[in-house]
Amino acid sequence: MAKVLISADSTCDISGELLESTGALLIPLHIILNDKSYDDGVDIKPDDIYENFSKTGTLPKTSAINTQEYIDIFTPYLEKGYEIVHISLGSSLSSSYQNCVEASKKIEGLYPVNSCNLSSGSGHLVVEAASLAAQGYTAKEISDELKRLVPKCHSSFIIDKLDYLRAGGRCSTLAMLGANLLQLKPCIEVKNTDGSMTVGKKYRGKLEKVLINYVHDQLDKYENISDSRIFITNAGIGDKYVDIVKAEIEKLSFFRKIYIERASCTISSHCGPGTLGILFMTK
Repeated sequence: MAKVLISADSTCDISGELLESTGALLIPLHIILNDKSYDDGVDIKPDDIYENFSKTGTLPKTSAINTQEYIDIFTPYLEKGYEIVHISLGSSLSSSYQNCVEASKKIEGLYPVNSCNLSSGSGHLVVEAASLAAQGYTAKEISDELKRLVPKCHSSFIIDKLDYLRAGGRCSTLAMLGANLLQLKPCIEVKNTDGSMTVGKKYRGKLEKVLINYVHDQLDKYENISDSRIFITNAGIGDKYVDIVKAEIEKLSFFRKIYIERASCTISSHCGPGTLGILFMTK
């Protein structure tokens, strides 16, 4: 039986001991800043993007992993007898998934999975895939099971300020000024049918209260929530707010694991530093 390697785009936003426990290979997307290309999380960090934005008011461009890169990265593992399950950033957000599909047509043993998600929403799939691999499932079996789990991953974020969305062309200056004036903080929800994003509830008031209300609103929306884990993923919002959210979740005494993660450059460049989300699964 072939060995199985779990791989994912760097946008899955898991790190540290959790990432190490999965044994997953992370493949960085590209960040184009000041006419220079960087590998997400390797030679550029989100704070570098924020510093550049504060100085210049401009955001970097992000670039998907191309087909040949996937082939070049995966071929040595395939030659060693591995089969590969690769979990991509949602296809509505990037061409990475389609590029991986094209690579799979040229090399045998590669199974691309469209996460239909972003950040630690796809990170859930990485953890689930690693667990299945450890139990001896084949790459195809893992791929099939992940596709079943995709609609069960739920991701959303609160954005404190809309400056980065405006700079990226995702909202008008007028809308940004109006939202900031009224202290509106939108909830951005990921559609786990295709990975596209939509604006949910628009909260008003101080961020501390907004985050507490947001946590309860999201967790109250779903039945049969899995107690295995929840991610609190942020784009550099500050420990104070992360601690508020973690404490509120801990009061529920429900989730067996609460993971704190920092969003990758690709994710951070679109939403800005005042962003935090909770990401969980249903059964």
